[in-house]
Amino acid sequence: MNKQQIKSLIQERLHQDGMMETGVKGVQIFRATQPVPCVPAVYEPSVIAIASGTKEAILEGQRFVYDNSRYLCCPMAMPVKAGTPAASPESPLYGVYIALDPRIMSELAMEMDRNGGVIGSGDGGLRAQGVVLANWDDAFSDALLRLLELGNSPSDTAILGEARLRELYYAILKGDAGRFARQAFSIGNAIARSISHVSSNLSQPVSIDDMAARAGMSRAVFHRKFKDVTTMSPIQFVKSMRLNSAAMKIAAGMTVNEAALDVGYVSTSQFSREFKRMYGQSPRQWRNLHQLSEKTVYQQQASQSA
Repeated sequence: MNKQQIKSLIQERLHQDGMMETGVKGVQIFRATQPVPCVPAVYEPSVIAIASGTKEAILEGQRFVYDNSRYLCCPMAMPVKAGTPAASPESPLYGVYIALDPRIMSELAMEMDRNGGVIGSGDGGLRAQGVVLANWDDAFSDALLRLLELGNSPSDTAILGEARLRELYYAILKGDAGRFARQAFSIGNAIARSISHVSSNLSQPVSIDDMAARAGMSRAVFHRKFKDVTTMSPIQFVKSMRLNSAAMKIAAGMTVNEAALDVGYVSTSQFSREFKRMYGQSPRQWRNLHQLSEKTVYQQQASQSA
C-alpha cells in the first residue's frame, strides 16, 4: 500500500518530465515518460527508488534493472551508463533520488555498532562492483513515505526533514544493502575515500601513486583492492569518470574544449582520441547527436542523474 501512496505523491507533484526538489536536502522526485537509452553518466553516492516503471544502469558490462521491488544503492561515485529504455506515456517512470550524506551514514553505522544494531546482511559487499540492488522492504517503504509526506507542509519539512531522512538512512543500513553501505562509509575504508577524492577533483592531475599514498597502501595492494571494489583498475576508473562526466556536459550544451578542460584534460586531441575509443564517436559527433532541447535535458536528467 505504501508504494502506491509514494507513487501517488509523486504523480500529484510532478506534471512534466524531469527532477524536482522535495525541500529535504539531497532528496528529489523524478518522472520520465519518454524512452532514453543507457548513456554515460556518473552516479554520486545515492539510493534510487522506483515507484513505478523500470530503470537501468550498466557498470562494466553488468546490467542492473530495478523497479518497485528493488532499489539501487550506490554508496560511492561510479561511472555508469544509465537510462529509462522502457518509459513511455502509457507506462511512465516515477522515482525518488536520495543522496547519501557520508557524515550521517557514518554516524548511524557507528551508533548501530555501539548499540548492537543489526546491519543488513544481504549479498552486497565491497566486491559488489560499486552498486547493489536491495529488496524494497517494509521498513524502507515506511520511512520513504514518511519523508515524502513532509512535502505537504514547508514547516514540517524544515523541522522534521533531517530526522525523517536519518530514519530512511537507518532503514537502508538495516536492509539488504546495509553491509555494503556500511563498508563504503566506514572510517577505515581507504578505497571509498580515494574514490570520493577523485570524484571531487576530476579537473586536477591524478596519479596512481598519489591515490595509493592517500589510501596508505603500496601501489600493488591499492591496485588489487581498488579493482575488487569497482571491477576497474584505478586508471580505467579515473578515465571513465572523466569521460562520462565530459559526455554529460557536452550533451547539456558545454563546448568540447570546455568539457575537456573541466574534467582534467590538458590536450584536446588526447581527449578526442580517448573519447572516440570509449564511445565510438568523436566528441563533436556526440554533441551533434546528443545535444538536447530543454525538454529533453529534463528527461535525460531524470534518467541519468537519478
